[in-house]
Amino acid sequence: MGFQDTIKQWLAYYEEVISLPHQAERKRELRDEEDLFMLLCFSELLGLPNPVSYYTLELYPEMLENFHDWHKRMGMENSPLTGIRCC
Repeated sequence: MGFQDTIKQWLAYYEEVISLPHQAERKRELRDEEDLFMLLCFSELLGLPNPVSYYTLELYPEMLENFHDWHKRMGMENSPLTGIRCC
């Protein structure tokens, strides 16, 4: 193990120690961004106009897997969409 490897290990450890208190904040921010994205994609199904529905149409099959968790986080007990039963 050379001097450069030791420096790289110390820098990686330092980066981990510095970022440790902010991990929960970063996870919360990523979850909020995902929630906003899900709202944008499913807004037309909820009765809100979606200006980018053409571009988000391809994403629906991928997003249906996460739909149940999303509507629970948004405070909806059951699926707000009549055509999609996830509960």
